[in-house]
Amino acid sequence: KLLIAHALADFSLQTSAMARGKARNSKPDSAEEIKMVSTFWPYWLTAHALIHGGSVWIATGNMTLGMAEVVLHWIIDFMKCEKWTNIHVDQLLHMICKAAYIFILLR
Repeated sequence: KLLIAHALADFSLQTSAMARGKARNSKPDSAEEIKMVSTFWPYWLTAHALIHGGSVWIATGNMTLGMAEVVLHWIIDFMKCEKWTNIHVDQLLHMICKAAYIFILLR
């Protein structure tokens, strides 16, 4: 459930405006993109992290894990947007979080 929720939230539910807008150093390529990313970048990043947190909450039934996901996803995606990591490290870190949630639930 967690992997499916992650795939939906990170790919299907993440709009191009959100993907561009969540990166504070993103430079719009067109007038249309200027409109899309004119929202202050933390709003986009936080909205994206909240979608992930909600998906973890729904998948696990655990609101605390959902809140942890909001914080962790925000930090991990911020690191990727700053180019401190790449897409592969980003996805690995997200999967480690999901594995940790399963470990917490099973103990």
